Amino acid sequence: MQHTQKGFTLIELMIVVAIIGILAAVAVPAYQSYTLKAKFTEIINATAGIKAGIEICVQEGACFNAGGPAIQNVAFGFMGLIPAAPVGTTLLNNVAITAAGVITATSNSAQGLAGEQYVLTPTVDAQGKVTWAVGGSCRTRVDGAIC
Repeated sequence: MQHTQKGFTLIELMIVVAIIGILAAVAVPAYQSYTLKAKFTEIINATAGIKAGIEICVQEGACFNAGGPAIQNVAFGFMGLIPAAPVGTTLLNNVAITAAGVITATSNSAQGLAGEQYVLTPTVDAQGKVTWAVGGSCRTRVDGAIC
């Protein structure tokens, strides 16, 4: 009489558990990074309307100084500091705009964020095209950039 195998051997089960462990070790940090980036999207999106306003101001010629294509007094039409909703209701703490057009959005210290800043610095070329340089502490996080 010949016996047939009716299950998995111990070594087969150990190999499957090892493979699952390796996949989990890679997936968990990637997922945590993904969720922080998704949360920080609220801070990035808060600057979209301000960027559009500055670009329109530049296109209309209202933001140029007498010396050429350099932005000045962009705070025209904007508040210098735009506070967000009370802490706990949003991840955005505030958005600040300088007269040179630099936009700084700051997150609250909540849900994995620690008050990171998203800084957009405009540059205007000779044709009046605005390009934005992204900087701030959201780029220098120990666990990787979230912006």
